[in-house]
Amino acid sequence: QVQLVESGGGLVQAGDSLRLSCVVSGRTFSNLGMGWFRQAPGKEREFVAAIAWIGGSTEYAESVKDRFVISRENAKNTVYLQMNSLKPDDTAVYYCAAAHRVLVIFEQEYDFWGQGTQVTVAS
Repeated sequence: QVQLVESGGGLVQAGDSLRLSCVVSGRTFSNLGMGWFRQAPGKEREFVAAIAWIGGSTEYAESVKDRFVISRENAKNTVYLQMNSLKPDDTAVYYCAAAHRVLVIFEQEYDFWGQGTQVTVAS
C-alpha cells in the first residue's frame, strides 16, 4: 500500500505564496505519477498539477500554469506544490494523489489519495 500525507495548508492573504508537501510512504511502484487536485466548497474536484517521479516531467491546469510549480525531492519521498500569487479562487482543500501512470490529469486514474490540506486565501 501507498500512504500519502499532505501538509502546509493555512490562511494567507491574496498575493502571498505557500508551499504544500506530500510525503509518500509504503510500497511504491514503477512509473509512479504524482498529482495535486483541489476541491472548493460547492465545486467538483479539479486537477491542478502532475509530475513523473522519475524524470520530473510536469503538467499543469491552465488556471495555475503561470503561478504554481510542482516538484519532488526523491531522497525525501516528498512532492511539493509551490503556490505563488495566490488568489481567493485558489481557496480549496488540496489533495495529493498517486497513479500507476505519469502525468495523469483524470481523477479516476489515481489509485491512492491523501487526507487533504486546507488552503484559504483572504482577499
